[in-house]
Order: sequence, then structure tokens, then C-alpha cells
Amino acid sequence: MTNSKKVLITIYALLLVVGAACTQENDKRIEGFTERPDPTADTLSDWSGTPEGLQVSFVSIDRRYPKSVLPEITPRETTKLTGWKGERVSAQLLLWTGEEIEHVGVNFTDFRADDVVLSDEIAKARFVRYVLTDEFGKGCGKRKPEDYAASLSPDMLDNLSHLDLEAKKVRPVWVSVEIPRNADAGSYSAEVEVTGKNISSKTLTIELEVIDQILPAASEWDFHLDQWQHPSAIARVDNVPLWSDKHFDAMRPVMQLLADAGQKVITATLNKDPWNVQTFDPYEDMIIWTKHEDGSWSYDYAIFDRWIQFMMDMGINKMINCYSIIPWNNEIHYKDEATGKFVNVKADPGTHVFKELWGNFLMDFSSHLEKRRWLDITNISMDERDQESLDAAFHLIDSVAPELGVSFADNKKTYQRYPNSRDISVSSQDPFSPTDLVDRRNRGLNTTFYVYCATPFPNQFTFSDPAESTYLAWYAMAAGFDGFLRWAFNSWVENPLHDSRFRTWPAGDTYIVYPQGRSSIRYERMLEGIQDYEKVRIIKSMLEKQNDISTLERLETAIQKLNNAQRRDGWNEELNAAKKMLNEIARVIERKQ
Repeated sequence: MTNSKKVLITIYALLLVVGAACTQENDKRIEGFTERPDPTADTLSDWSGTPEGLQVSFVSIDRRYPKSVLPEITPRETTKLTGWKGERVSAQLLLWTGEEIEHVGVNFTDFRADDVVLSDEIAKARFVRYVLTDEFGKGCGKRKPEDYAASLSPDMLDNLSHLDLEAKKVRPVWVSVEIPRNADAGSYSAEVEVTGKNISSKTLTIELEVIDQILPAASEWDFHLDQWQHPSAIARVDNVPLWSDKHFDAMRPVMQLLADAGQKVITATLNKDPWNVQTFDPYEDMIIWTKHEDGSWSYDYAIFDRWIQFMMDMGINKMINCYSIIPWNNEIHYKDEATGKFVNVKADPGTHVFKELWGNFLMDFSSHLEKRRWLDITNISMDERDQESLDAAFHLIDSVAPELGVSFADNKKTYQRYPNSRDISVSSQDPFSPTDLVDRRNRGLNTTFYVYCATPFPNQFTFSDPAESTYLAWYAMAAGFDGFLRWAFNSWVENPLHDSRFRTWPAGDTYIVYPQGRSSIRYERMLEGIQDYEKVRIIKSMLEKQNDISTLERLETAIQKLNNAQRRDGWNEELNAAKKMLNEIARVIERKQ
């Protein structure tokens, strides 16, 4: 054998090895990850009566289906979806089987209405993955896993083309249909084909009604969505250097989900972790404070500026809320130029050191914001602080930088003490005055409600009923709020793909989306509610122009049934009835146009 042949054989062998490695890597990408074992007694359920092969049915989007329980449902091969042009509508498929089935996939045909065709690309199927969850229990406070019943909850929507089905298990599939804004109104039909290795495919039907009304783009929505972002969590989970180019690349698909929901607020930090590491990942610095040897101060805004511009480029540009002049431990840290080390200083609100350090910073910060043309949309933000601390903070801001806006979340029932705050959010469980909401809106001020670990309903825990995420926007509409706030969009726990539980709060309280831009049932249902909010706003405006008082009153009556932040019998039915009425009114208006 010649040397050249030996070299060619060696190269060929290396290519085989590399090819095999790539195939294995691709298989890992396709297969994703293995879910945690089901910790419930459901694994003992009787599956002996399951017919052979793959079972498929459309099911309600209002239910979560346990992984190990044989579904007791009447199979449905057809589902009907109704939406406006520009709206995203959802359906849920349920797959179950008594034996393992490999390489299961879901595909669509085009949507057809006579000679009009909408491309199959408007539909997307995502396998719903199960994560460990717990229960509400006492709500806020430290919790040991053994003290709370654990179960698997279907929540994460995985971006896989195929998935292997386990024996004696169910697998939900979330179907999303993005109705094009240029679609013709009418009734369409598409087939859904479910395939798998060594099985006969299953075919189902989606009937899609497109109403002749247009939902504006998310960037034009009025609903004030404020979900706090957590950049550091993304750096840790994606294993990329903090604030590096790779970090910003990793943040893009996650923050795109936020922009697609109409988010209005950029969450930024001013100094040391505002919440004193109450999360798994501490909030890292965006602004570096430096005290020079001559006693003067300088502030490095490079990271802050890049983060704000990054989010604005995503289309999130109504407010910049900066936390916090009153961090949870009242500490400030800065770099001492003389030693090159960071120093932690206690700066209790109202003290001399508080006034000096924060006063110097606020004046410089205000000047920097003005140069960047961000001053008019920036708020100094505070979260659940006591009245005395808030008084001191407001006084200092008014004294040194009154041009800055103020934002705060209030669970101390003190919001009326600061009526001119640009942005206020009150706990859904605390009293508020509808008159105050009207007054603030008339003055161009923003008011939202928020949910957190102490609010059992409506909320977005991984064990919450799916429709609660939709109910949030309808409650905001009924109560007169401009929107709602949730304290964390992506403050991920240690292993967010597997276990949504956290050491101090009910599972899922810290995030509603998953790494690498994976959505969730909670996110999709929240988006649904926000779309409804915008649809109601548009329909009300049309009815007012038509002077159709009776229809307006009928719609408002349905909405006011949802002006209740307490769980009660029939809430889900009332929600669905209001949604149905909204589309019925839209159809009537369509016929009159």
C-alpha cells in the first residue's frame, strides 16, 4: 500500500468518526433531554385497556393532563379555532400510547378556503415537556421539598421536530396558528398528520375561522406588560461570559418572546443586587461606581447603555425601570480607586451616607440619561419598601433630580401617599380605589397590579390552571388597570428544564419561559389574554362610534364578572363566555362594515 493510500484511508476513517460524533450530537439535539421520573402514585395507573398503537385527540387548552394517567376522554379528530387577522390562536393535541413509539412528529397541510390558501407555515406544533412542580401551600416563605407534594406539570414548549413517546404515558402537543394580517376573512381547513416509526399515521382536522378584524402588531398594543428580566440567569444557564457578545446572543431569543408579548419596560439595575440575592442568580452590576482618591466619583455606564440599547432594538422602549435606590439590604458597593477593591457601605434611607452617595449618583445619572435621550422614560424604581424608606427616597429624588420619574411596587397600601409617581403597581390582594385609577389614567400616569408568591389566584405557577394566565389581562381590563406586573420573566432556578421548584416560593414563581427561547403554556395563555385586552379596546371604540350602547353594556357586563381576584366556582366558564361574546360582537361589526 502506498503512503498516499494510507493517508486517504486515515482521512476517511477520521471523517467517519467525526460524522458519527456529529450524528450523535444531532440526535441529542433532536431528542433533547430526559424528564424527571413521575413522583406521584399515578405511575400505578391501569393502562391495560389501552388500544394498540398511537392514540390521538384534540383536548381543551384549559386543562393540564397528568403524564402517567390514562386519559378518560372522548377522542376528537376536529377542533375549531377562531381569531382575527394578526392574532395567534392555540389548540392542544394529546398523544398517548401503551407501548414506546419512536420518532413521533406533527405536520400540517395548507389551510384552504375554496380557492384561497394560507401556507402551512402559519401553524406550529411543539411538544409539551413535563417539569417538577409543587403546590401553593403557605405561599411565600422558605420551603423544604419534602413538605410539599411534588408532581409533574406539562408546561414547557420544546422546539423539537420529533420526540420518542414513552410507554403508558401521555404527551401533550401545543398547536399555535399565526393568522396573517393580510389573510382573507373566511373559514379554512387544514389537516394535522401525526407520524411515528413503524406506526400508521393519524390525521386530524383544524377548522380556522378568520374574522375580518385586524389585531395590531405587539409593539402597538396599549396593554402595559411589565415582566422583570434577569440577564445573569441566562449567562449561567447558557454557560457564557457575563455581558459578552455570546451572552447578548443567548439573550436574544428569550427577550424576543418578551417583545412578542408587547412588553413595555426594560428592567435595569443601579448598583448592588437590589433584592439581596433572593434569586438563584444574583443580579450583576450594570453600572460600576468608582470613588477616586480625591473623593470625587465616576460612573461607568458601558454595560447599562449596551443593555438598554439591546432591549430597545428588540422593540421594548416605553419605560426603563431602574432598581433600586432602596435595595433590600440598603447596601451600596463601589470600587475604591486607592485599593482597587470593591467596598460595601450601609446606606439606610434618610442617613447622611444615603443622601451623599445616592445624591451624587442621581445627578450624574440624570445627566447621562439626558445625553442618551432616555431621561423622559427612565424611572428610579423601588420594590415593596416601607413608608419611611419611600419617604426618604422620594425626598432625595425631588431634591437632586426631580426630572427623573419614579416607579414602585406597593404591598404596604401606601400608593395614595405618592399620587404623582409615573408608574405604580399594587398587589392584586390589596385594596385600591377605582377612582384613583381613573384619575391617574387621565393624568397620563401608569397603574398596574402585580402577582407574586402570596397571591394564589390568578397566578402563573407551574401548577396554576392554564386559563389563569389569560384571566390576568381580563382582570386588569375589568378592574381598570393599565396592565400587570410579574416580578420575574426568566429568573431561572438551578435546573429550569427539569425542576421549577425554588427554595422560598411556589414552583414557577420565578420564571414563565425557558432557556434558549422555549415558550410555555403559561406564556401562550398570557399572550392570549393580552390579545383579548387589545381586541376589547378596539371593539369598544367601534361600538362607541356606532353609538351601540346596548352591545357595549352587554360586553361590559361579561367583563365585570371577571373583576375578581379570588378563585371561585365558574371563573373559567365566565372567562370563556366573555371571549366567545367578544368574537361574536366582532362578527356582527364585520357584517355591518
